Amino acid sequence: MADIFDVIADGTRRDILQLLRERGASGEKGTSVSQIVSALGVSQPTVSKHLKVLREASLVSVREDGQHRYYSLSPAPLDAVDDWLFPFFAVDEEDAATPHALTESAAHAAEVVGRAAASAKHAVTSVFNKLPGR
Repeated sequence: MADIFDVIADGTRRDILQLLRERGASGEKGTSVSQIVSALGVSQPTVSKHLKVLREASLVSVREDGQHRYYSLSPAPLDAVDDWLFPFFAVDEEDAATPHALTESAAHAAEVVGRAAASAKHAVTSVFNKLPGR
């Protein structure tokens, strides 16, 4: 399996994850390849290639209905991203006096990954909060 950071490093895959998150939050039970193609303006072979990578990383699940496949976000693998980022934002009193600086490129990478992880985590929280009995 590819490293989760390699998987989410691609902009098209992040766009697909974002689309699936938004559609899932609005109550959709899955999104077809043709809906993804239409929404993102990307070719069907390109979408299929990226969905394969996302499936292999367990970031999406697929439901088959006849010849149609419907994809949904499976954000659990993003916990590894969240766990990796947490130390950059966590401050304990002992460490607070020592400044920690990241290089500019590391700070940019952390920001990009952090935004993707925060977005996915927010989506999961929103979905769980909408479940009956909560």
